[in-house]
Amino acid sequence: MTATITATPIRTAPRRTSLDLSPLTRAAVGLVGVGLTAASALAITRYAAGLAPDHPGGHLVAVAIHVAAVVPAVPLGALLMLSRKGTPRHKLLGRIWIMLMVVTALSALFIRQANHGQFSPIHLFVPLTLFGAWKTVATIRRGDIAGHRKALIGLYLGALALPGLFSFLPDRLMGTWLLG
Repeated sequence: MTATITATPIRTAPRRTSLDLSPLTRAAVGLVGVGLTAASALAITRYAAGLAPDHPGGHLVAVAIHVAAVVPAVPLGALLMLSRKGTPRHKLLGRIWIMLMVVTALSALFIRQANHGQFSPIHLFVPLTLFGAWKTVATIRRGDIAGHRKALIGLYLGALALPGLFSFLPDRLMGTWLLG
């Protein structure tokens, strides 16, 4: 009679890959993603239902393009940063997200009615967004995973979340639609 010994594998905590985010960054991305998405959905729903007051910028084509690009960019960016990296799905959705960010930035150049036809301080986010989008693509193309992650965090939190918060001020379009 022979005895068979089977080894049970030792379970270890899953290792973070180089594209994973720190717990603090994950929390910030999740909070921004859920918060801005919910606020945007509520604002748009209030407007569509006729419950929000009209806003002078609400009828401009550039504003419509800007809102149509930025609103899906918020949850999509959060999804990309919080989900598994490197998959074909991640790569495809990442390309879509970068295009949404570029359209968001370029359409903002045509939104100037709030400052009498001039650029306002919030327009500083346009070149920052375009640079961040370029850096995100450039770093991943050269295989710089850490640089890619850093560029994405900066682009999402700095060029999407921060101006997104400004958009909910009472005199801005989303703030008017949300707060009335």
